[in-house]
Amino acid sequence: MDYIDPHIHMVSRITDDYATLARMGCVAVSEPAFWAGYDRGSVDGFRDYFRQLTEVEPKRAAAYGIQLFCWLCINAKEAEDVSLSRDVLAMIPEFLDHPNVLGIGEIGLNKNTKNESIVFLEHLDLAVRYNQSILIHTPHLEDKFQGTRMILDMLCDDSRIDRSRVLVDHVEEHTIAEVLDRGFWAGMTLYPVSKCTPERAADMIEVYGVERLMANSAGDWGPSKPTAVPDLIFELRRRGHRESLIRKLVYENPIEFFSQSDHFQFAPRDGNHVTI
Repeated sequence: MDYIDPHIHMVSRITDDYATLARMGCVAVSEPAFWAGYDRGSVDGFRDYFRQLTEVEPKRAAAYGIQLFCWLCINAKEAEDVSLSRDVLAMIPEFLDHPNVLGIGEIGLNKNTKNESIVFLEHLDLAVRYNQSILIHTPHLEDKFQGTRMILDMLCDDSRIDRSRVLVDHVEEHTIAEVLDRGFWAGMTLYPVSKCTPERAADMIEVYGVERLMANSAGDWGPSKPTAVPDLIFELRRRGHRESLIRKLVYENPIEFFSQSDHFQFAPRDGNHVTI
């Protein structure tokens, strides 16, 4: 089955991972800007990183028949430095016209601090002013519930935000309902040691269905598995779910959400150009 991974960090993956994804049926990936494993010290460091996302990685992916789209931001871990964050925010519009950029992300909170919230709100304003979709990072483990509520409240307090163009990622059993109830898209991240397993994701699907829901691997520098989405496909098949439901989750839903960006020019294997 063809699928799209809507959140994976291929800059941190080896070339063999592209070959493996292609063999497993991956036809497109979406790569949000994220933490590089260390705090970058200048706006020029981010400019070089954005060039990697917009110029280098799409070519690496294309060599294996995979389309790569990306998102731009300064991530929550580095948002404590408000001055640097504002320099990066001022630079981001240089890249927003690039043909593989889908929007602003992954923005959100890490430790739920005041500075993180300031930079998050300024990212939202940038997204609105430039008519960009938004991809949200919710905090890890003990900070997740409070951080998710804070993020949702800030989003809902801004009447300019189109909730159908916001993907709130890394949902778990205690956060998924509120994300969906407030009208946003939700992303389930399949990690081997945190967030959720394919089995837990399948449980959530059986409770909430697949409307406005996606699944991703968020493969990065740490413990992660770039083929986690196929693992979920296999788990849903094992439980007897219809192929049409699985296809909606891992293929049709990403296309529906990403197509809200003018830059999502997606060409399926059959060669017919997709626009929704």
